[in-house]
Amino acid sequence: MASGDDSPIFDDDESPLYNLEKMTDLVAVWDVALSDGVHKIEFEHGTTSGKRVVYVDGKEEIRKEWMFKLVGKETFCVGAAKTKATINIDAVSGFAYEYTLEIDGKSLKKYMENRSKTTNTWVLHLDGQDLRVVLEKDTMDVWCNGQKMETAGEFVDDGTETHFSVGNHDCYIKAVSSGKRREGIIHTLIVDNREIPELPQ
Repeated sequence: MASGDDSPIFDDDESPLYNLEKMTDLVAVWDVALSDGVHKIEFEHGTTSGKRVVYVDGKEEIRKEWMFKLVGKETFCVGAAKTKATINIDAVSGFAYEYTLEIDGKSLKKYMENRSKTTNTWVLHLDGQDLRVVLEKDTMDVWCNGQKMETAGEFVDDGTETHFSVGNHDCYIKAVSSGKRREGIIHTLIVDNREIPELPQ
C-alpha cells in the first residue's frame, strides 16, 4: 500500500458493486429494426421478487414490483408508429425462465423475415452524419433517421420515382419491374445522381 488513503479510485455510482446490483436482474436484450430506427429493448426479471422492468431505448416503459406470478407477459409500444411488442415469460424447468419477444403478434424472427420482404433499407454517410433510409413498400412511405419524409411520386418511362430531400441533397427511390415474377419490383435509392447500395437484410 503506497498511500494511507484506502478509498477506491472510482465514484460511488461508478463502483462495480453498484453496476452489478443494477444489472443483476437484466435477463434479456433485443435490438428491433423498425422504419424509424433500431430500438433496444431490455428486460429485467427478479425471479425472487417477481419484479418486471421493461426499457425501450434506455427509457423505462413498465415497472412492476413484487409480482407473485413469475410467468406471464408484458405488452408495450415501440417506435414512432407505436408498434405493439410483447415479452412472454415462460418457465422452462425449476427456476429457469425463457423470455421471447413478439412484435405485432409475431415472433421477432418471423417479424424481421416479413419486414425484409416489405421494406428496403439503405445506410449512407452524408454531410458528416450516418443516415438510415427505409422504404415501406406497401405504403411507399420513406423514413430517414426516424423521420417520415415528405415525398412526391412521379411516373417515368420504366417505372416510378419517389422524390424527397435530405438537407440540400436531392434523393429519390426508383421502382422498376425486374421482369421476373419471383423478384417483383426492384427499388433503388439515388442520392445526388449516385446509386446507394442496399443494406443486406
